[in-house]
Amino acid sequence: MFGSMKKGASAYASVGIETGVMSASPHKLIVMLFEGAQTTLRMAVQLMQAGDVPGKGRAISKGIDIIQNGLRASLDKNAGGEIAANLDALYAYMIERLLQANLHNDPERITEVLRLLGELHDAWKAIAPVAANEPAVASAAAPGNDALAPRNTSFVSA
Repeated sequence: MFGSMKKGASAYASVGIETGVMSASPHKLIVMLFEGAQTTLRMAVQLMQAGDVPGKGRAISKGIDIIQNGLRASLDKNAGGEIAANLDALYAYMIERLLQANLHNDPERITEVLRLLGELHDAWKAIAPVAANEPAVASAAAPGNDALAPRNTSFVSA
């Protein structure tokens, strides 16, 4: 009985994730990739500390997959120029560190990658585009719109 409930909960979670992915903006998809990689790598550290070698290997592999086929594959090296090239090199470095962490059972290397992912995640969230349904914020932040500047309040009747 509980096995079927677990499958149901898992299916429900999967549908929720799929729905979130399908309705997400490109910016939000990258945020979700960062969050997925971080969650998976935190789990890898826990599994490593618990001595679960197969679980640790699967979790690290999933983290590598998210970085390689999600974050790294999303880079547009032509449009992104030097920033994209630097991110590509950083993602390659992260993958190498995770491979070494798996090989040497070293949680410190995973922690290093988690720190790097966290910094990138925070920076990416900070540059989130302003939502279209928030015109007051967008217009207040637009150049030339000084919220403290005096306004002309006189009305001219025609």
